[in-house]
Amino acid sequence: MDDIQYGAQSYGASYIDENMLGAGGKTKRFISQDNLQRSLKSRHMSMIAIGGTIGTGLFVASGASLAEAGPGGSLVAYFITGIVVYFVMSSLAEMSTFIPVAGSFNSFADRFVDPSFGFAIAYNYWYSWIVTTATDLVAAGTIVKFWLPNVNPLVWSAASYVIVIFLNMFGARLYGETEFWLALIKVLAIIIFIVVAILVAAGALGGHTYGVKSWSYKEAPFVGKFGGFISVFIYAGFSFQGTEIVGVTSGESKNPSRDVPKAIRSIFWRILLFYVLTIFLIGLIVPYDDENLLKADIDAVAVSPLVLVLERAGVKPAPHIMNAVILTSVFSASNSGLYLTARALYSLAVEGKGPKMFTRVSKQGTPVFALGFGCIIVAILVGISAIGNTEVYTWLVALSGVAGFIAWIGILFTAWRFRRAYKIQGYDQYDLPYVSILYPFGPIFSFVLLIFIVLAQGYGSFIDAPFDASLFFQTYIGIPIFLIMWLLYKFIKKTKYIKLSEIDLETDNYISLGFENCRHIKTTWKEKLASLI
Repeated sequence: MDDIQYGAQSYGASYIDENMLGAGGKTKRFISQDNLQRSLKSRHMSMIAIGGTIGTGLFVASGASLAEAGPGGSLVAYFITGIVVYFVMSSLAEMSTFIPVAGSFNSFADRFVDPSFGFAIAYNYWYSWIVTTATDLVAAGTIVKFWLPNVNPLVWSAASYVIVIFLNMFGARLYGETEFWLALIKVLAIIIFIVVAILVAAGALGGHTYGVKSWSYKEAPFVGKFGGFISVFIYAGFSFQGTEIVGVTSGESKNPSRDVPKAIRSIFWRILLFYVLTIFLIGLIVPYDDENLLKADIDAVAVSPLVLVLERAGVKPAPHIMNAVILTSVFSASNSGLYLTARALYSLAVEGKGPKMFTRVSKQGTPVFALGFGCIIVAILVGISAIGNTEVYTWLVALSGVAGFIAWIGILFTAWRFRRAYKIQGYDQYDLPYVSILYPFGPIFSFVLLIFIVLAQGYGSFIDAPFDASLFFQTYIGIPIFLIMWLLYKFIKKTKYIKLSEIDLETDNYISLGFENCRHIKTTWKEKLASLI
């Protein structure tokens, strides 16, 4: 197998030398992960960031948010969640620009906190995206059924499965190029929708002027009291999950110290434009008690809130248009899911927490065996759904439900440890390619709010009478599983909490990899405008 090589020079423990000196004294040096091809360009990174931001959470789940919390409640919840996500991504950017590796925050948790914590975070994240990928492939088949109801949806799920495997087999460049165009479709669709919605709200289209009447309609603008407001935070959190993919792609970026900050900085404006403005416009036009909003899911895409707005504008083929856009969205998500799971498993294997074969990399820079294993698990999960065992599949999805929130909490805690170690070991903040926004307030605020969302997401199971035990366990089962993985690995491997003075800040940092610090390079306003566009 001449076209396949091992991704690391050695295998076994995460550390390769316990006596090498860092800036602060004795450190434990990690195995280098810089064995993948850096083929992702700036435009790829920016569009991947957009693709991770826009998904079915906006196209579909926004309707349920409006129904449960009203126009005001959904707008405020999405806005606050957007700020939280920005702080999370800002913290991730600070670490992944300084140490741009494919393992990203999964490896940082091992490196800056405790190997057992890193083990739990990484496998939690890997499992989450394995299930998400399978769910998206199932959804792809369901969506095509909208046009071809007499064909088994499994046929289209299988076709999508083959295509995403092909796109992932030939390195990050093909993956990045695919995501660029898929993200562009979503961006254009949202921009067109926003323009049309503004015209509809103003009365220029559809023959009816809406204005802000819906904000004083019945119980609006805030509906559902505390329970409704909390539910929107959960919808919003799930909608934004996937934005952290930018950190993972830093390991295959041509210039991570320049391109990752650029992508992260623009996320805030994309959230404002694509999510907050879209939610606001939907709330102006569609009343919160529209019965179609309660049915807004993949199986009933014809009543997506965006479809309802387009229909009020007189766009008759609105369901077909939105169906096509959502199809590209779930396809993009499944494509990204395979990419993420392969890189997560690769980095785990490099750290000695997975089979050695998963460290093997093809000439195209693809961790082929890590990818292949993920493909097998995805196929099994899709098969479970296909044979109609809905109860088993529901529990599998529930297990991964909280995983994304745990990953974000892990990013914030790891980033806090990174910054403290950076200071204690005598490094200068000037040398960071990117500095986390409003540190430490932003990360602390986001950390506390995310903990609250995770604990409050099962609110419905408590207030319902009688107590819904099944809903309760489905909601919270991911938390004890994460804790068991963490503590079990710690007990078996006897791992220790890493001292700040011993944290490795040298292996694979941007300086050792030969990248420059682009933070201090001055740009003209024309260059900034061109970058934004």
